[in-house]
Amino acid sequence: MTEYIVVLSTVSDESKAHEIARALVEARLAACVTVSPPCRSLYWWEEKIADEKECVLVIKTRAALYEDLEKKLKEIHPYQVPEVIALPILRGSEKYLEWLKTETRR
Repeated sequence: MTEYIVVLSTVSDESKAHEIARALVEARLAACVTVSPPCRSLYWWEEKIADEKECVLVIKTRAALYEDLEKKLKEIHPYQVPEVIALPILRGSEKYLEWLKTETRR
């Protein structure tokens, strides 16, 4: 397993996206959360295709914090089944990864 990960999530409301981002950074579960401008997501939900406006959250953190981050995200996320997908960071700028490590909970 890699030491650093990117976690992806989506939320329909831009203000809720910022609220989630701030909560994760304040708790030091993430060093940085990037909130995308609204985009469109198409997906199956309750036997039909939904077409919704969403913001993407790109959450940069350490793999060791994933369980706590997922728990916090599920507590504050408005969706019944929130997207929570972790991707490994295979390589990155040494200075950036050091900063990421420093700014997340020890």
